[in-house]
Amino acid sequence: MILSKTKEEQVADFLREGIISGRFPRGARLKQQEIATLLNTSITPVREALKLLEAEGYVAGEGFKGAVVAPFDIEASSEVLALRILLETQLVKGAVENAAAPDIAEMKVLAAEFAEAFEAGNNERARAANYRFHNRMFEAARMPQTLHFVQILWARYPFDLINALQGRVSRAAEEHDDMLAAIIARDTGAAMLATRQHIEAGWVELRDAMTAQKAVKEASKR
Repeated sequence: MILSKTKEEQVADFLREGIISGRFPRGARLKQQEIATLLNTSITPVREALKLLEAEGYVAGEGFKGAVVAPFDIEASSEVLALRILLETQLVKGAVENAAAPDIAEMKVLAAEFAEAFEAGNNERARAANYRFHNRMFEAARMPQTLHFVQILWARYPFDLINALQGRVSRAAEEHDDMLAAIIARDTGAAMLATRQHIEAGWVELRDAMTAQKAVKEASKR
């Protein structure tokens, strides 16, 4: 069973989801009082959550000005990609071995929410559901230290750019179905392969899109 989370951890989860989904864009200022009001909590857990997220790389402190969402570093992405594949395939292996019926039921709900949000054209909601699906699946592995390292890697990965690509959300929904089906079938090899392919597919699509954009810009200068 997943242990209940502290208020600080709940606020941190909310902010991670918001940053990865694009609700809080890169460079956006995160105001403690606004977040506390939004979540109906005190300033203290918000302040502590922001300290945690700064340590993980999701936000950057600017002294008295407070915290801002950290910028994306394209140079680090290929290394992060390799680390994500290494750790997330181990987490999905753990999910195959340890996920209980309630875990799988929640994953099904989140996968359906992701697909429904896409069908409704609500990309922000789809991206948020995407984060919750992956996080819940990996929580089921019962490997909290590995999950913590993965969450640090997520801070450095361009999910907002990948999920904004034309048709990517639809393809991701199908990939989620493959991952979930393998977990339900307790097929470790299929689950690990589906996870690797899911991670690689998003990166390849972004790389190709950025290469095409660069080519267009160079052609326009001639």
